[in-house]
Amino acid sequence: MDDAPPAWGFFGGAFDPPHLGHLCVAALALALGELDRLLVVPTFDHPFGKRMAPWPERLAMARLAFAPLARAEVSAIEETLPRPSLTLRTVAALCEAHPGVRWRLVVGSDTLRDRGAWHRFDEVARLAEPLVIGRAGHEPAEGLAVPDVRSSEVREALAAGRDVRGRLAPAVERYIRARGLYGATPRP
Repeated sequence: MDDAPPAWGFFGGAFDPPHLGHLCVAALALALGELDRLLVVPTFDHPFGKRMAPWPERLAMARLAFAPLARAEVSAIEETLPRPSLTLRTVAALCEAHPGVRWRLVVGSDTLRDRGAWHRFDEVARLAEPLVIGRAGHEPAEGLAVPDVRSSEVREALAAGRDVRGRLAPAVERYIRARGLYGATPRP
């Protein structure tokens, strides 16, 4: 019998919108066999003041995007925490809410490279050991890499009326187009 505490991953992000690169990171994090569960946490209020689609829209899109992953759950915890949203606050709140869990911070290799911009990253890493997933175009972790898809490029393509197939889950694209998010128009 294994007495090790359950290992849960924390995968945070603006998810503005959540794209297939995000889904690949989550799927790979789960496939590595180190996590029992993955909590996907959309940022409620960006710490650098970045303008984002409204919170309810991003939360709904995240739920659509990550629905195919049975062991992944989208959490709205940041809605209840002080502003601005900070990974340290969120991870500390999760540790308090789930004291028997060993947390892992799921990050892309590109994000880890920018950890100097994070609020007290060393403390975050003490609470949730980083599980680094490689990203194409960046030095991959453990020889694995997910597609290099950027939310900003997806938003620009939607606003320009360009095709985003292969970058968004179909359900997320339908949601965006139905609501006119990012300047997208419904498909004819």
